[in-house]
Amino acid sequence: MLLHLARLGSSAVTKRYLLRFLVFSFVLLGFAGGVCAAETPEKPVAVVVIPVRDQIAKPVLYILRRGLKEAIEQKADVVVLDIKTPGGALDVTFDILEALEKFPGKTVAFVDNEAMSAGAFISAMTDEIWFTPDGIIGAAAPVTATGQDVDATMKLKITSYLKARMRAISEGKGYRGQVISAMIDADTVLKIGDKVLKDKGELLSLTATEASASYGEPPRPLLASGIAKDIDALLTKKFGKAGYRVKTLEVTWSERLAVLMNTISPVLLGLGLLALFIEFKTPGFGIFGITGIALLVIVFLSNFVAGLSGHEPLLVFVIGVLLVGLELVLFPGTVVMALTGILLMFGALLWSMADIWPNQPVVLSGDLLLVPLEKLLLGLLIAGGALLLIARFLPHGWIWDRLAVSGAVHGAGVSAATIGEMESLVGKTGVAATSLFPSGQVEIDGRRYEARLEVGFAEAGTPVRVTRRTDFNLIVEITHRP
Repeated sequence: MLLHLARLGSSAVTKRYLLRFLVFSFVLLGFAGGVCAAETPEKPVAVVVIPVRDQIAKPVLYILRRGLKEAIEQKADVVVLDIKTPGGALDVTFDILEALEKFPGKTVAFVDNEAMSAGAFISAMTDEIWFTPDGIIGAAAPVTATGQDVDATMKLKITSYLKARMRAISEGKGYRGQVISAMIDADTVLKIGDKVLKDKGELLSLTATEASASYGEPPRPLLASGIAKDIDALLTKKFGKAGYRVKTLEVTWSERLAVLMNTISPVLLGLGLLALFIEFKTPGFGIFGITGIALLVIVFLSNFVAGLSGHEPLLVFVIGVLLVGLELVLFPGTVVMALTGILLMFGALLWSMADIWPNQPVVLSGDLLLVPLEKLLLGLLIAGGALLLIARFLPHGWIWDRLAVSGAVHGAGVSAATIGEMESLVGKTGVAATSLFPSGQVEIDGRRYEARLEVGFAEAGTPVRVTRRTDFNLIVEITHRP
């Protein structure tokens, strides 16, 4: 149509019609764009709810840290802490505060129905604090782990530090810094304008109604952003009935068990490494191998539930185990494959214990590696100590018999041969006294020797021939299958 109008020339009538057409076209396009925009629904806000329940201790930290990392990976917009706690350990509380700082979105505390002591600190760290109608918050003075008062001098230091810390994280959040300080220090006077809300001599605690009351000019709520009967009501008030999608972090009994297991992970790690060492030193595959793998899997799972790692370290560990297995069964003596596998296994163990956050650069530092290295070294010490105890107190027991394979076959004991004797055995034939996978023992002329197959594996009783010797054992090959 535009081409047709252009051919009509440059008369005034033509220009007038062309102008009307263009105006009509722009109006029509604008209307269509408005309709499309109106018909396109806004993307609902992604919300993750994390429970903060019972005593504030390591299990709560582990669950919260895992929930925050999952929220970051899922690109959640809001994290709601469902808080019901009488308080707890101060050091764990500081770890929780540091974890909350790493979440890039909005954080909301929902006091359901108490956030006392450490719970008040955690609430103060969030962007908004909401309450159930019967919610209470406060009484955050430092006490010992047994609930006793702290020494006067130490209490002054801790109180001063806590008040400064709370002021720092409450900056720009209305009266929050003043309110939390009054919860920490009985000597702090909370006064807004001419109204004294707390005098000296007591710690401040607030109900939902008191925390929602407004003060000052212009009026601002004392602490609460709102009151809601439950989290759904809270989210509906903030985002509308269909304006959000929520995922709640469920904590099952198995996860609680795994969290507790994490506290003894060095012991599990040490026993797992010991079991695998015994398995590698004995022919075949049995109870020690299964036990070792099971214990290490528990270590990995406990680290995952504790919010320290994802599934990737377990995958790297499995690759390391496969490389060691290939070295032992198919390519014995190459060393490189087994060494690479062992490095991958220990690297995966360290990785699984490191507190690495999604979408953040990994900086290898002492703080990042200190705890994993401590746990790994402690695990190795436990494994070594247990092995020494076995050697010292169970020299003739079932475990030591499997480790040393000291039993006789047909009355023959294990020979501690000299280098010259081992050299003289090259070319001789015998039978596998134990299964060779690929290491074990062979019997030659009625005596047993440590031996290893270069390729493959053999069952006990398989005829073998000595091809060469090393400083530690004989290298044999299968002469024929029985």
